[in-house]
Amino acid sequence: MTKVYAAARALAVLLAIVAAFMAIPNVNVAALLVGLGLVAGLGTDAEATPRALLSTIALPVVAVALAHLPAVGTHLAAIATNLGLATAGIAATAVALRVFAMLMTDWGPKSA
Repeated sequence: MTKVYAAARALAVLLAIVAAFMAIPNVNVAALLVGLGLVAGLGTDAEATPRALLSTIALPVVAVALAHLPAVGTHLAAIATNLGLATAGIAATAVALRVFAMLMTDWGPKSA
C-alpha cells in the first residue's frame, strides 16, 4: 500500500504543476488534488503530521507572496496554491486518523 500512497503524492505534485500552466478540461483540479491528498494522507506517519499542518497553513501565504513576482509569479503562485490543496487533504486525513485513534483509546475494548 505504501506504493499507492507514494503514487498519490507524486501524482498530486505533478497535477499541481501541470494545472498551473494549462487548463485541464472537464476536470475539477481542486477536488482531485484534495482527493489525492486524502489518499496520500493515509500513508503519513505521526511524525509528518505537524509538517503537513504547517504546510497547509504556509503554502497559501507563500502563494500570495509569489504572485507579486513579475512574469512567473502567477504560475508559481498557482503551483503553491495547488500544493496547498493537496496538503490540506493530507492534513485532513492525518487529523481524522488521530481523532479515530483517540476515540478507540477512549471507547475501545479495555485490556484486563
